[in-house]
Amino acid sequence: MQVTNEFLQNLRQDYKSASLDESDVDQDPVVQFQKWFQDAVDAQIYEPNVMTLATADKAGRPDARIVLLKGVDTDGFRFFTNYLSAKGKELKRNPFAALVFFWPELERQVRIEGTVEKLDKETSEEYFNTRPVDSQIGAVASPQSQVIPNRVFLEEKFEALKTESAGKGIAKPAHWGGYIVKPTRIEFWQGRSSRLHDRINFEKVKGTWTKTRLAP
Repeated sequence: MQVTNEFLQNLRQDYKSASLDESDVDQDPVVQFQKWFQDAVDAQIYEPNVMTLATADKAGRPDARIVLLKGVDTDGFRFFTNYLSAKGKELKRNPFAALVFFWPELERQVRIEGTVEKLDKETSEEYFNTRPVDSQIGAVASPQSQVIPNRVFLEEKFEALKTESAGKGIAKPAHWGGYIVKPTRIEFWQGRSSRLHDRINFEKVKGTWTKTRLAP
């Protein structure tokens, strides 16, 4: 099958599995997110913690990539990365981000916007020490987002570090750690028939969440 513009224009699904009313949604959007995340886990969705992280550079040009959610509570949404990566440099200059979760099996989407802060060193070290050893080595070996000559360069660096650290353990590098996205807006999207989707939106105003319905 050839992928043409006509093919793409006719590629669609009609969402009919569920609905979302204001009365169905918890007054605390983080609690509501946790409920939906549990639904995704119960549905055995592959890697339900996959999320798109969108940042912007100093010129306002957007950048997006997939990362993994590694913690959520009333303070916000946590992920870990290399501080010297493209996303790390963008967040240093412009500490705001957007997150998107999409669980197609449930026909649901969650959109989050907020400010971003680094997690403290102790929290980052605690998480780093739970990672598989090869993942720890990979975090040290990879100069994330930088140009490298070839794949062999990366693999040789990985193997050298693995040999060097055998039996010694791996310390968290200073350039690696966590961020927390502190939400100021959270939107819950439930797919509906005829593209009349349900969208329940929360905005934080002076420390209090306000809930509204948005047109699809």
